[in-house]
Formats: sequence, structure tokens, C-alpha cells
Amino acid sequence: MALREIRQEGDEILRKKSREVEVVDDKIIELLNDMDETMHAYNGVGLSAVQVGILKRVVVIDVEYDGKPSIKLINPVIIKQKGSEECQEGCLSFPNKFAKVVRPTDVTVKALNENGKEITIRGKGLLAEALCHEIDHLDGILFIDRMEEGTLEYIDSEEK
Repeated sequence: MALREIRQEGDEILRKKSREVEVVDDKIIELLNDMDETMHAYNGVGLSAVQVGILKRVVVIDVEYDGKPSIKLINPVIIKQKGSEECQEGCLSFPNKFAKVVRPTDVTVKALNENGKEITIRGKGLLAEALCHEIDHLDGILFIDRMEEGTLEYIDSEEK
């Protein structure tokens, strides 16, 4: 496993649409593992492949940091959503920037797992938010595109 460079605000690749993964092979598994390591190294709760410069529909999510394996999804698609709530959202590609975003409170996502098996995952609260945020990345949509006007804040990491 290896840490990958996270693409930052202004990098054109963040606006590109990612391609579906045709075959879950060793390269995809390596990408998932590297993304997981990178996400944890930067204390993130989610990371999409586009954020490490790879235009593949691949995401990793870990909202609990409870020692259980991260959620690794290939070709994720939201198939059901309900409710809505205002969230304070940030992004590893926008260090120390946060804004209010309205997201569904409950989502159901269909995807492939790292073994290439089709799975369905239901997320509520922070998991729903993370799923929506990362799937948006795969379509070139950033949280700043969804933020409520006037809510973008820069919070110096020294202040936390």
C-alpha cells in the first residue's frame, strides 16, 4: 500500500466525470487499498479515486473509525434517497474549508465490493452524507457546487 497525492482545489481533474470499472482486478484492489490508507492518513471520512487523479468510479468511506474495515465501493449508484438535512461539510481536496450543504438523511446505494460482488448498502446521517459526497465526486460535482450561498468558511487547522 502507498499514500497517494490528493488533488487540490483548482485541479481540473476534479471536474471530470469518472468511468465505470469494467473488471475488478489487482490494480483496482491496489487502488482501493491505497485510497483507504491515504484517507486515514489525512483523517478523512471518504475519498474518491478522482481525488487521487484516477478517473475510475471507485470510493472508500470510513465514518466510524471503529477498527472495522472501510467501505470500499466500485461503480456506486444511489438507487433510493429520502429526507433532507443541513450538514457542515468539508473535503480533503479543499483543506480547512467547510460549508453548509443539504443532503438526504437516508440513501440506498448499489455497487460492487472489492470482490466484484454486487452489494446494496443503506446509509443514514453521516454515512448518507459521505456516500452522496463521494458519488458526486465521480460525476465532477464538488461540495462547493451544492453549498448554501455564503456559508463557505476557512478554518485554520491550528484553531481546531
